[in-house]
Amino acid sequence: MNGLIFLIPIALGLGLLGLAAFFWSLRKGQFDDLDGAALRIFVEEEEGREA
Repeated sequence: MNGLIFLIPIALGLGLLGLAAFFWSLRKGQFDDLDGAALRIFVEEEEGREA
């Protein structure tokens, strides 16, 4: 029972920290271009390639 006195605030603190990190990444634009990175693998770069 004494362990819950420590574990509950720690769990709530970590949850709030994760939520704050998520909102920070939204504000910084980390989720603006979801398709760009997925489609970038199809673009061939001719520059710097040796045949």
